[in-house]
Amino acid sequence: AGEALQRIISTLANKNDEIQNFIDTLNHTLKGVQENSSNILSELDEEFDSLYSILDEVKESMINCIKQEQARKSQELQSQISQCNNALENSEELLEFATRSLDIKEPEEFSKAARQIKDRYVTMASAFRLSLKPKVSDNMTHLMVDFSQERQMLQTLKFLPVPKAPEIDPVECLVADNSVTVAWRMLEEDNKIDHFILEHRKTNFDGLPRVKDERCWEIIDNIKGTEYTLSGLKFDSKYMNFRVRACNKAVAGEYSDPVTLETKALNFNLDNSSSHLNLKVEDTCVEWDPTGGKGQESKMKGKENKGRSGTPSPKRTSVGSRPPAVRGSRDRFTGESYTVLGDTAIESGQHYWEVKAQKDCKSYSVGVAYKTLGKFDQLGKTNTSWCIHVNNWLQNTFAAKHNNKVKALDVTVPEKIGVFCDFDGGQLSFYDANSKQLLYSFKTKFTQPVLPGFMVWCGGLSLSTGMQVPSAVRTLQKSENGMTGSASSLNNVVTQ
Repeated sequence: AGEALQRIISTLANKNDEIQNFIDTLNHTLKGVQENSSNILSELDEEFDSLYSILDEVKESMINCIKQEQARKSQELQSQISQCNNALENSEELLEFATRSLDIKEPEEFSKAARQIKDRYVTMASAFRLSLKPKVSDNMTHLMVDFSQERQMLQTLKFLPVPKAPEIDPVECLVADNSVTVAWRMLEEDNKIDHFILEHRKTNFDGLPRVKDERCWEIIDNIKGTEYTLSGLKFDSKYMNFRVRACNKAVAGEYSDPVTLETKALNFNLDNSSSHLNLKVEDTCVEWDPTGGKGQESKMKGKENKGRSGTPSPKRTSVGSRPPAVRGSRDRFTGESYTVLGDTAIESGQHYWEVKAQKDCKSYSVGVAYKTLGKFDQLGKTNTSWCIHVNNWLQNTFAAKHNNKVKALDVTVPEKIGVFCDFDGGQLSFYDANSKQLLYSFKTKFTQPVLPGFMVWCGGLSLSTGMQVPSAVRTLQKSENGMTGSASSLNNVVTQ
């Protein structure tokens, strides 16, 4: 009854969380509708204001054309009127003089007047040759307009055609080798689609995307096909959300329904608080520091003596670039066990990580160990630890180690080592991280959780986590597990 009640409580809690997330999504959508509507209205106002502005500019230009034509014709006609008035005035004056001359009785005076009239008539000949046709007409129809077609066009103004939402096909999506391939399709054919926009973000929640406490969507634009592969990802979250939208030349359409894909991988950091004093440790880097322990032992003894006398021992200050650690925690490893462990235990499943040594590193080991590894113990020298060891000091050696037994490896030390741990299958394998060539495999049965372990002397190591088990490693594991009669050594716990 208690278990049944617990299941009901768990189901109700999950349902309540799901409903709350949906309410958050609805509120977020409602807020988006209000904000987007306001933005669209502003854009609509801007578009119409732009149209009004263009119409005003065109109207002003056409008005200027009419006024210029009016001024040109008026000037031409005014010029003709002025010329004609001058000619008419001179002609009337000569006509009046000629009429009076008819009344002269004296022959000499009459002849004189006649000659004057004739001379003046000759000088006025050009005036009589004036064209009596207007140079311009009063017709202005060439500047009339008919905007009936434009009005019809304006009446057809409408919202842009928006592409339909694509559909992501989870069956066609692939998560492998720290890459994700997302595939989608259009439910209706649309030959006006120009490209797609894919958005993705990491999350630790399955199901519908969470509105609250989520990372921002990352955008990949201008995708021409209907699938896209994101490569070189670090899987430091359990899942990734994906959505896609189609775009034509003008506008982007609705988002597809989001799809959540699992991107689970082992993520861990180096445990700074329990490393050897001579190691300078950051999250994914460790460096041997010969000065790290100097002056610390006497301080520690002083603190321990104070503690014994009843005086409270203060917290140890930070060493090098390390953050402060609780007193005594850095005693986890000492002597020549220059060891640091990962901060996450492996209790089940298959996991993979990679380690790269500095080029001048004299000696280092990479492997796993039980939590019970002693403070003076070196990796591979106890039955609680497994590793491969590289030595570049005095003589070069490359070997697998477990329970103080050594198996020399007749292969070149790779630039980067890949570590594969199959906890349930009882296997620890080492690979050339670049070529995925198998270096060595331990076969055993893990009886308790293991921690990634690292030893380094005169050099440094860098760590890469958040990695899936590579496809090539999975293939090699299947091939190796399918073989029979494998050679074994190191008390039947190592196969090469």
